[in-house]
Formats: sequence, C-alpha cells, structure tokens
Amino acid sequence: MQIAIVGLGRMGSNMTRRLLGAGHACVVHDLHAEAMQALSAAGARGAASLAELAAALEPPRTVWLMLPAAVVDATLQALLPHLGRGDTVIDGGNSHYRDDLRRAALLAPQGLHYVDVGTSGGVWGLAEGYCLMVGGEPDAVERLTPIFTALAPGAAAAPPTPGRDVRAGAERGWLHCGPSGAGHFVKMVHNGIEYGLMAAYAEGFDILRQAGIGAHPRAADAETAPLAHPEAYRYDFDLAEIAELWRRGSVVRSWLLDLTAHALLQDPTLQALQGRVADSGEGRWTLEAAIDTGTPAPVLATALFARFASRGGSDFANRVLAAMRREFGGHEERRT
Repeated sequence: MQIAIVGLGRMGSNMTRRLLGAGHACVVHDLHAEAMQALSAAGARGAASLAELAAALEPPRTVWLMLPAAVVDATLQALLPHLGRGDTVIDGGNSHYRDDLRRAALLAPQGLHYVDVGTSGGVWGLAEGYCLMVGGEPDAVERLTPIFTALAPGAAAAPPTPGRDVRAGAERGWLHCGPSGAGHFVKMVHNGIEYGLMAAYAEGFDILRQAGIGAHPRAADAETAPLAHPEAYRYDFDLAEIAELWRRGSVVRSWLLDLTAHALLQDPTLQALQGRVADSGEGRWTLEAAIDTGTPAPVLATALFARFASRGGSDFANRVLAAMRREFGGHEERRT
C-alpha cells in the first residue's frame, strides 16, 4: 500500500522504516532534509514540499501526520489544497481528541476522511511494533488495515487472556476504538495512567534509596525533625539488583520496570540526569476529562503535579513557605 508520512522525528522515522520493511511504498516529508535523505536511502521517496508529496501519491491518497500537536492544524491547512475527495488524513501524534472532532467535521464536507491514531511504542516501536488506538469512520479505518497491521506488534506480542475468544481485535496490537476522537481519547487516558505508573516506581525507588538515612549523622536542632528510630533505617540497597529481582515473578513487573532496571544498570545513581520531567499534554487532558465526567483520579493528578514540580514549577511556592516561616518564627533557610 502507498502512504505518505509527514514528520520524521524519532517516531515518524522508525514508523516509516517499519512500513518499508513490510513492503509498503512510503513518500516522506520533513523540514529537515537530512531526515528525508536517511529514509530515501532506506527506500522511501522524499518530497521537498507538501504539494510534491501529494502529487507523488495515487488516489485515494493516505497521508499520516506524525507531528507535535501544536503544528498539526497549520500543516493540515497547507496540505488540504493538494488533496481530493476520497483521500484520508491520519493524525498519529498526541493531539487533543476534541481537535479531532473539529478536524473531522472540517474535512467531511470536502469528501476527505480523517482518522486519529493514538500511537504508543516510543523508540522501541521499530523492532517491537506500535500499539495503535484508532478513531474514525469504519470504512476509512478498514481501508487502512494493511498499514495498521504492519505497524502493530501482532498477536505474538502477548499470550491471549485466559478465557478470551480470539478474534480480529486488540490481539493484533491495534484497535478501532470508535468514531472520530476515540483513538486519541484512549491514548490520552493511556498516557495519564503512564504518568501514575512512572511516579509510583520513582517514589518507591526513592524510598529504598533513603532507607540508609539512620546510618548517617543527623542535625539535632529546632529546624530538623528527629529520626525516632535510626536503627531501623540502616540499609544500603542495590537498586539495580532490586529492579532486576522485581522483573521476575513480582506483581509489579512491567515493561516500565524493565526500562528502569536497564537505566539503573547503566547509571546506578542517575547522576547524568537533572530530573526535569516533561509533559506533552495528555496528562492534563486526562484530568480535564476526569473533572468533566466527575471521575476521581487523585493518583493521576498527583503524578502530573509532580512533573510540574520537577521543572521548578513549585520554586516560588517554596520560597513563599520559607518566607512565612521566617516571618512568624524567625526560621532562617538552611542552605544546601
């Protein structure tokens, strides 16, 4: 099948390579010529402009946008004059599902199909495949089955759930979740859950790391909470070994734990990292949906706010706290 990919970052480039490996013909476009050149060497056809990209496709065209959410609308507007009735635009980035509703309504009167695909797999997707959460019209989605099948991990990626009837559904590694916006809604919640899981692992390993605090001298002054039982906190845990242990038979084993074990093996103290954790929007949108639907989500909320704090988002609030303590009690800040 012929398909165009616009946006050749870490995800877009590897997805193109996976499609090429499955025998699909790929036309690619990116603002960075070197990204197109690398994929042209792998068998793709580079297009210097969106007009050239559309002209290289046989109708009905399929164009997959793999772009940051902030530039999807501008790219779509630039692309539309070069498309015709029956063509399909796929947004595989992390767009807000409400934007999908708006875009689908914009394209429908022009005879264009719009499909939203929440895509998970990261840098491992090239080898392992991508989990695809798809929203859109059934006919448009059905036509794209060969593309989704090539990108997805396939049924061999995990054993079937005991008692489940095997059918052409989620076992493939991709699922038509519903109408426009459904794919990105499911991916939005997926990423909100991801925030919570990551935060739980991070906090747990931090507690293990601090479990030796009783073996070190502790200040005895009015500014330091006493450690009631220092003898109970004299452990020196090997975090990489514990992560490796938990990968085997533990109820908390997961792919995220696999990645954590690898990271701790490479750098047991993680000193190479600053600890500034980005959020690209999905966690925020998940909480908006939780609020709109009256669904309690305290774990996901805390995980999101922790990311804000990691980037210095609480610095001023902490200075206000320090200022209040100094004002009411003369407590001076303890410098580190």
